[in-house]
Amino acid sequence: MSFVEIIDDCNYLSEDTKNMLINLLDLAADVEKIDKSSCEMSLSFVDIEEIHQINKEYRNIDRPTDVISFALNDQVEGEIDIVGGEQINYLGDVIICLDIAKEQALEYNHSLERELGFLTVHGFLHLLGYDHMSEDEEKIMFGKQEEILSKFGLER
Repeated sequence: MSFVEIIDDCNYLSEDTKNMLINLLDLAADVEKIDKSSCEMSLSFVDIEEIHQINKEYRNIDRPTDVISFALNDQVEGEIDIVGGEQINYLGDVIICLDIAKEQALEYNHSLERELGFLTVHGFLHLLGYDHMSEDEEKIMFGKQEEILSKFGLER
């Protein structure tokens, strides 16, 4: 059983693509030394209207985007730490817009699988706390993405 739950209510993806993304996330977790037996995450696929609404509601950005991550382990100032128990660590949710992924695959002249892989790893790394707000952070995060995608064989 995987630590990833794929939510594809509209049946956008084939089983082969879903399995590829689960295997990619398994590799990404291994590279990041994440204990997959003690954590969970979700990977959802939505259309352009839904991602636009999510982006507007949760980020106050009134336009669609390709991927959004909701990390549940982000520490918020003033928040009380949760203590105790051997509970599963829920990393969070990654939501990908399949419409935009298709457009970007064409724009960047690579396969849809490569674009979905890129967006999946990008979202996963955000769940782990990586960011690209500064040049140094971007270099680290994008270097990790390329390392994982190359090891998996999803190159441009």
